[in-house]
Formats: sequence, structure tokens, C-alpha cells
Amino acid sequence: MLDIDDQTKSAERILAFRDEQGDVAQDFVQAVADAIDAGDADRAQELVRPLHEADQGALIEALPADVRARLIELLGDVFDFAALTEVDDSVREELLEELPTETVIEGVKDLESDDAVYILEDLDKEDQDEILEGLPATERIALQKSLDYPEDSAGRLMQTELVAVPPFWTAGQTLDHLHATEDLPDSFFEIFVVDPGHRLLGQIFLDKLVRSPRIARVDTLMNTERRRVHATDDQEQVARVFERYNLVSAPVVDEAERLVGVITIDDVVDVIQEEADEDVKALGGVSSEEELSDRVATIARSRFVWLFVNLITAFIASAVLGLFEGQLQKMVALAVLAPIVASQGGNAATQTMTVAVRALAVRELGAGNALRVTLRESFVGLINGIGFGLLTGLVASIWFHDWNIGLVICIAMLVNLVAGALGGILIPLTLEKFGADPAVSSGVFVTTVTDVVGFFAFLGIATLWFGLS
Repeated sequence: MLDIDDQTKSAERILAFRDEQGDVAQDFVQAVADAIDAGDADRAQELVRPLHEADQGALIEALPADVRARLIELLGDVFDFAALTEVDDSVREELLEELPTETVIEGVKDLESDDAVYILEDLDKEDQDEILEGLPATERIALQKSLDYPEDSAGRLMQTELVAVPPFWTAGQTLDHLHATEDLPDSFFEIFVVDPGHRLLGQIFLDKLVRSPRIARVDTLMNTERRRVHATDDQEQVARVFERYNLVSAPVVDEAERLVGVITIDDVVDVIQEEADEDVKALGGVSSEEELSDRVATIARSRFVWLFVNLITAFIASAVLGLFEGQLQKMVALAVLAPIVASQGGNAATQTMTVAVRALAVRELGAGNALRVTLRESFVGLINGIGFGLLTGLVASIWFHDWNIGLVICIAMLVNLVAGALGGILIPLTLEKFGADPAVSSGVFVTTVTDVVGFFAFLGIATLWFGLS
């Protein structure tokens, strides 16, 4: 047992892991790297033992790639394999390839089932089978069953370790069972009540259980109205259920309503962060799989597709300019002002598109309110179009000493901001209807619409107004 001085030193080591900005302290990383180079397992364990699994993961990412696996081997039992759930996918995959299979098997044995599935699910089937074969039969069967569920489903997210009791037990029997059982989940919030077929009847939170008389039967204490999720439910749907009903945990049942696992709030927080990360990347045309730790070639290849699509749409917008080549040569002001109209429409459309994509993602926008939201965004575009049209027209009139050019750009600005608002809402809705991901695809098409409409409206109106030919 640590004395007070040892505890103080351990606390200092934990604090020293982060610098004043909250980043991994470079002197700490260097100390660990020096211990790895020297093969000093005792020193490495002394430094890493006090760290939380999340900090161990941050340390791994901060180390050079060629020493990460060596650190894990030096740490032995001190290394918490749950730290591998805290690192980028590419880092985890590289580590699992480098580490001996026996090391991975021993590490997975100590994990809760949800963390074990998270680590195993991205491996090749051959590597999965090799690791599963090294696990005890009960763990192997449970993990294999979770891996058989669809990707990004509740079955992949749940942990199978839980406490279930029959309805005829008393509160006293249940508490005695908890005291006598060694193989309990590391943390849990509730006791589940199941029938002989393991179908879920209800659940009891621990605080209610410990406050109840020992002679009270659990079927009189259980709550039968608590929300449950099905193993095949998508993880986004699960996250919405947790958010809507303020859940801390939720039972997972199969198609026969048999209890198969439980999902806790810490896993749902990861899902929310993951889905938000995917949506932000998708709006920028970046693959959801891209990580900061990826290689240059991998990143360049993943970004190429949408850059190529954007190039094609840029040629389409340029072709519109080509239709008015003669007019542009006759009036330089048109060439100077045309990009302003297109740019302002693109910005307005992006604002609308961001709201629409987010609303579609959280199921706030659908057939029931699509018309109302479209009309609302159209009126917003109209109001902003009038305001910015008048402002831009005034500036253009003063700039080029011609009120006619101001009037033309004012009308074009109004047209393009309304078009941008309509495009920003209708394009995501259309893509969603046809099964495409609006977060990934909307940006390029919306930009094309505002560029084409902006250039065509401004130059077309100018041609009619000034009689250019």
C-alpha cells in the first residue's frame, strides 16, 4: 500500500502528464521514450501506472509510431487495453498488427465486452478468429454474437455483462447475490428482472433496491415502463432515445424480447461525438474515416473524389460565364462584380444547408414540416436578398458612378439569395429521399446552383438592361 509521500508523488506524475494548455507534456513523453529505448520496464511502468486509460491512449498517440508497440510490451499488466479504444483507428490497427497475438488475447480477456468488440470489429475476419480462439468459451461466444450484429448497431455498442434476477426473488436475496458474486460488471446502475426464458420484465435501479425492505419481491419493485432498445437498432437512433428520455443506461433486447445486453451513457457519448465528427467532415467533403494520424497518401486519395466533383461543377459555372464573354469584354464592371453575387449566394446557401443537414440528421426535418421549413427559408432568403441587394447596389453605384449597374446587381443579389435558400433546403431533402447522405453530397451541388444562378442572373439581367450583344 502506498504511503502519503508515494501518493503525493503519484499525483504529481499524473498532473505532469498534461501541460498548462491541457496537451500531453513533451517532457513526459520524452521520459517514457527514454525508458523504452533503455528497455527499462520498471521506469515505464512507474510513469504510466497512475494514468487513466484515456491518458494512456493520448500517450500512445504522442509517441513515435515505431515505439508504441514496444511500450505496451514493456508495461505488461500495467497497460490497460481499454486505452486502445481511445486512439485513432489507424493507430489501433497498426498496433494490433505489430503486437503478438498472445499479448492481444490477454489484453482482450480483461476488457468489458463492449470495449472488446470495439477493438475487434475493425480487424480482418482471419485476425478476429485467431484472437477469439484464444479466449475462454463463454467470452468467445458472447463476443462472436455481438460481432454478428450489423455495424453501428446497438448490438455492437452494448456490453453483455449485466445482473439479471428472477421476479420471485426478494430485495434481500438480490443484495446477497451481489455480495457473493465475484464476476460482476465493473460498474452498473440497475438490476434487470427476467422470466425463465430470459425475456425482460423490468428493471430496478440500485438506489431503490438498497432502500427497499429485504422481504419485498423484486417484481413489486421493478419498473416495467423503462425504455429499451433492440439489438439491431442503429446507434444514432439509440443516441436519440438516450437524449430524449434522459437515460443513463438502457437494456438491449433481441427480436424475441430476450435480454442480451445493456448500453450505458459513456458509450452513447462516444456515439454522439462520432456522429458529429462524421457530419462535420462530410460537410467539408472529407471522409468520415480520415484521422489526424493517417498517412499523406491515404488522406490525398480520400479527398480526391470530391475535389474532382467540385472541379467539374466549377467548369459548369465557368461555362455560364463563357456564354456572356462578349458582354464581359464590353463592360469591365460585370467581371468585377459577378463573383460577389455568386459568393454571397453561396454563403447564404451554406447557412441554410447546414441547418437542413443537421435537422435531417436528428430527425427534426421530414415530410410533415418540409413545406413549412422551405417557405420559412425562402422568406429569410428574400429578406436578406432585399437588404444585401440594396447595400451592394449602393456600393456598386458609387464605385462605378452608374446607378444602372447598382440596380442590376441589386436584382441579381435578390434572385441568388432566394435561390441559395431554396437550394440549401431542397437539395438535402432530395438527396435524403433518394437514399444519399445529404451531409456528404449537398455542399458541391448547392455551390453549383448558387454559382450558376448568380452568374446567369447578374449577367443575364445586365444584358437585358444595357442591351449588350
